[in-house]
Amino acid sequence: MARVKGAMMTRKRRNKVLKAAKGYWGSKSKHFKMAKQAVMKSGNYAYIGRKQKKRDFRSLWITRISAQCKVNGMNYSTFMHGLKKAGIELNRKMLAEIAVSDKEAFADLVAKAKAAI
Repeated sequence: MARVKGAMMTRKRRNKVLKAAKGYWGSKSKHFKMAKQAVMKSGNYAYIGRKQKKRDFRSLWITRISAQCKVNGMNYSTFMHGLKKAGIELNRKMLAEIAVSDKEAFADLVAKAKAAI
């Protein structure tokens, strides 16, 4: 039986890594060994970043809601407690959008939250 050499697959695998490392500084984009390490590290950073993005957005929404609550004479935690008591189930993303774009509607929500407490 003929011996199979791995040149084609090896080249394919290396080119895939080098393509992913395109734009990296110095030899990280030219040399396979360094490119492989850089691509693996960037993959880890990307994985972690996808988790951090969710945290960052949630804290941004909370900050926006809190700022608008203070304008309406209430703090964030009391507002959220009041909404829960009133049976209003809006997530923080939608509350933040309302707080930024429609201040009158948000003031109505604050009034409902105050009434429920």
